Amino acid sequence: MTQGHRFDAELVAVTKRYGHGAPAVDAISLRIPRASYCCLLGPSGCGKSTTLRMLAGHEEVSDGAILIHGAEITKAAPVARGTSMMFQDYALFPHLTALDNVAFSLKVQGVSKLERRARAREYLQLVQMDHLADRLPNQMSGGQQQRVALARSLITRPKVLLLDEPLSALDPFLRIRMRAELKRIQKELGISFIHVTHSQDEALALADLVVVMNNAVIMQAGTAREVFETPQNAFVAKFLGGHNVVETATGRASVRADQCVIGKRAGMRALDGKVAMIEYQGTSVRITLEAAGHDDLTALVPTAVYFDHALELGSACTLSWNAADEHPLQG
Repeated sequence: MTQGHRFDAELVAVTKRYGHGAPAVDAISLRIPRASYCCLLGPSGCGKSTTLRMLAGHEEVSDGAILIHGAEITKAAPVARGTSMMFQDYALFPHLTALDNVAFSLKVQGVSKLERRARAREYLQLVQMDHLADRLPNQMSGGQQQRVALARSLITRPKVLLLDEPLSALDPFLRIRMRAELKRIQKELGISFIHVTHSQDEALALADLVVVMNNAVIMQAGTAREVFETPQNAFVAKFLGGHNVVETATGRASVRADQCVIGKRAGMRALDGKVAMIEYQGTSVRITLEAAGHDDLTALVPTAVYFDHALELGSACTLSWNAADEHPLQG
């Protein structure tokens, strides 16, 4: 890696417009430090996938600039950017083996058969798929196809790897396993991964840098812990989950569900409501309350504590918390 840049990718007031409507991405600026795992997180239509496609060169930038390793690539062709994209549907060639799928881009570049196959085996080994090098895509599971697609994206040795919801097609058990694999590979290679997801758990588990987007803008960017524990606004607090947004004398505040208790407590703030949902989650029980003037409020109660005083749907109850646990919100 060259030493002349501090950031692997930079977006400088980047905007994307389609026609005369509201912009799909509205003047966003972002710096992704060297060798970072960055997750662009947000609901459908927030602009995260459009941002990824502009980084890849699959969408033109309406205004602003994009830099990779300190060099502006805003108008560069996709193959000249130093990026590689791993698509959501993997897009493997059905008639090619895993080995030849991985080697394909080197074939297009004119690399000799012996060299491209040797390098393809190295990258299959990196994703722990070298033992299935001769299989066709329809002879592989979804998780195995994903590993092959990842190896194919990496063989060109990109400066930045772009991933468009790469785990969304996998079952929950495999998704968690592949999260660990993506993180391992990213750290082993020492390049930045920019990963689009709508899963809060995925972003918090993977990212060095979480970028929360909504309505075409960045609502907050920071470490997973910063974004979760100190949301800047009500959208981030609610979207990440695990937070209640409450009204105080000085404005709106968030308080984490695991810092709330059920029942009145001396010296604690309280809101009265009724039980709307009870969800057993193994080590805890999530209790959702309906309270006048508030969106649904939740408390995460340890299982043993809950079953000492089990509740019924529709019953009246009180949510309590310490004022010291409130985090003020900007909007």
